Amino acid sequence: MSSSPPNELVRGPVLIAGGAGYIGSHTVRLFEQRGVEVVVVDNLSTGHRQAVNAPLVVADLGDRGALDRVFREHAPRAVVHFAARAYVGESVTDPARYYRENVVATFTLLEAMRAAGCGEIVFSSTCATYGNPVRIPIDEGHPQVPISPYGRTKLHIEHMLEDFSRAYGLRFAALRYFNAAGAARDGSLGEWHEPETHLIPLVLDVAAGRRAEIRVFGDDYDTPDGTCIRDYIHIEDLARAHWLALARLQAGESRLAVNLGTGQGFSVKEVIGAARRITGHPIPAQVVARREGDPPRLVAGGTRARDQLGWSPERPAIADILEDAWGFLRKHPRGFLT
Repeated sequence: MSSSPPNELVRGPVLIAGGAGYIGSHTVRLFEQRGVEVVVVDNLSTGHRQAVNAPLVVADLGDRGALDRVFREHAPRAVVHFAARAYVGESVTDPARYYRENVVATFTLLEAMRAAGCGEIVFSSTCATYGNPVRIPIDEGHPQVPISPYGRTKLHIEHMLEDFSRAYGLRFAALRYFNAAGAARDGSLGEWHEPETHLIPLVLDVAAGRRAEIRVFGDDYDTPDGTCIRDYIHIEDLARAHWLALARLQAGESRLAVNLGTGQGFSVKEVIGAARRITGHPIPAQVVARREGDPPRLVAGGTRARDQLGWSPERPAIADILEDAWGFLRKHPRGFLT
């Protein structure tokens, strides 16, 4: 496999599944800014119509008839696939929903692609496919032993992509990313989930007066300050990686599996401290019991993103990530309703 970075040309049209969601909408914007025609398929269960300016087809990914119409009417030559349920706790209590909406829906998408002669897909995978780390940093060769139904559904999809590639010639990239964070630098796009479970928007909600305090789940881990350490990747860096991955596939690569992270981690206390400095708010914090299944450290390793995609993070500083997220929240105090 060549280690030289690809030509960055992407040829469209491109179908972006889940393009009204957090990561998807930033990727849609990047593709459009670079002159690539995009069509979005999203059921808007967690995405936002206001986040998308591209043509939007409101449909479930498991609706084969709707997908066939999209391929017939828009003739996409490639797919970028974000659509999924992504709450770990919910996946434990309702695994059937995760296998249906993640695995079965992706199979339906792949079958629609195959029928239409569309042979390139970039898949939104996750570091959750690795499970509890046996070494830090986590490189792409780390054992994949997911501990939640969510992580298992993502790994099942990776296996499905491998099988379709070997049998039918599908070209795919599975991008295993760590903690997506931040917002567009102009404050026009950002993170808005209901319910919200991610640390950075929760911390900023306290600064904005939407919450009284932030809960810290354990301060007795084997880390320098006792709180969990995570690798945060700026959303615009993440969107750019999807562009580069698709360019690599269109240049002839057949299969890619790549970690996306900065290679450095920040603890919960470090994130809260940086948010206090940026917002000027005291951000009260209360330490509560650990959450089951939270590893002390999750930090990306490996060089495939650099060697195979020509990608490295341009905005790895936690201050940049927080400043952009804070800018979005100040412009949109009620999310995409304002």
